[in-house]
Amino acid sequence: MNDRVTPPMHALPDGEAEISLVVRLPWEDVARLGQEAGRLAAQMQRPVTLDEAVSNRLRSTRPAAAHAKPAGEQPAAVTSSSGSVSSLPRLNGTA
Repeated sequence: MNDRVTPPMHALPDGEAEISLVVRLPWEDVARLGQEAGRLAAQMQRPVTLDEAVSNRLRSTRPAAAHAKPAGEQPAAVTSSSGSVSSLPRLNGTA
């Protein structure tokens, strides 16, 4: 029996996907997300949710997708001595 829980995933009309999941964060990171949401709200001249702030931060810090590379180019191998997934970039409140 597989006891892994797969988060719901939905295809979006713009070609992206939406995945719903629960993430436990320290209060300091939640505060940084609030600051990011405030910065985005000022920039976009409208209210911004923490979800939007997270999505914006992930989009602005992620490397190009491996599947977007030209044919013949191989993505660099990622190695980790611990074998664990690397953590997301920390939000430091700067642009």
